[in-house]
Amino acid sequence: MRINSAMALTQVSSNKCCDGYQKVFEHDSSELKCKMKFAIYLPPKAESSKCPVLYWLSGLTCTEQNFITKAGSQQAASEHGIIIVAPDTSPRGCNIEGEDESWDFGTGAGFYVNATQEPWKTNYRMYSYVTEELPRLINSNFPADPEKMSISGHSMGGHGALICALKNPGKYKSVSAFAPICNPIQCAWGQKAFSGYLGSDKSTWESYDATVLAESYSGPELDILIDQGRDDQFLSASQLLPDNLIAACSKKKIPVVFRLQQGYDHSYYFIFSFINDHIKHHAKYLNA
Repeated sequence: MRINSAMALTQVSSNKCCDGYQKVFEHDSSELKCKMKFAIYLPPKAESSKCPVLYWLSGLTCTEQNFITKAGSQQAASEHGIIIVAPDTSPRGCNIEGEDESWDFGTGAGFYVNATQEPWKTNYRMYSYVTEELPRLINSNFPADPEKMSISGHSMGGHGALICALKNPGKYKSVSAFAPICNPIQCAWGQKAFSGYLGSDKSTWESYDATVLAESYSGPELDILIDQGRDDQFLSASQLLPDNLIAACSKKKIPVVFRLQQGYDHSYYFIFSFINDHIKHHAKYLNA
């Protein structure tokens, strides 16, 4: 495997899985100014040719491990010849005062924004990490087709996937999400995170809110697939607010398939149940 020395990667683990390899690497991130791990699934097709890449963004409290050990994505990724990259959810070990005080802010809760406020702004740049640094790293070190990227995620990561796609028209071929935080400026999780990372000027929050971004989207057609468990406690607690996003998308004629799944909750049992549909959704665009 060609490892580009300018962006040195250290392999942390490698396991054969579904005829491909599930690996984890560590690197020094220039955006986040700390060591970061990411997981990458290389399908068997990657042995002989370039493959499209699906980026997966995880939710609050997660690391790169949750998705690769719980979602069961490898079989479908192997069959469709798709590389899946799953980064961590925040910088780690930056010794910022307060970074480990709560589960929904700081460590494990980067919210996929570029922070503008002290003491977060030096390290908490997950938006640039996910949209710029990580794809550069993947494209220069792995058999990835740089023209073919899609993005997906869960909860906070569903929010991340939606904003990355809506803020960068044409960059991602498709987008999907499980139980995404659709309108963070209107929910407690989003208000807490955005106040801390972006400050009190709420107009700056809007550029990281999928519902607001959908209202002004004018790019190539973006096909959005969203699955939401009907028994998700965070849906009933008004943290996710999918109806607001659906309304914004229908106003702008952005096609959304929104599936409310009877009896499912917010957990990886829910993700495991429908991940194959999502990979198939992305394969339709990535393998076109």
